[in-house]
Amino acid sequence: MSRVGKCIDNGPMEGFWGTLKSESFYGLKFNDEQALRNKIEEYIFFYNNYRFQKNIKGMTPNEVRYHANCNFIYF
Repeated sequence: MSRVGKCIDNGPMEGFWGTLKSESFYGLKFNDEQALRNKIEEYIFFYNNYRFQKNIKGMTPNEVRYHANCNFIYF
């Protein structure tokens, strides 16, 4: 964790929420909170399993986690 007044810890989540809004929500209106929650859950599933990331060599976040766990050496 960074020190007080240093917002570096917020960067990844701010980026994720910005991407989520730009790719899924602009121009949409929801009738109730549950519909919004369902749309967010759908997007998080899509983001982790199907959305290729340029900065992680064209893999999805779950593929990166899988490869990291397979290459982990236990002592």
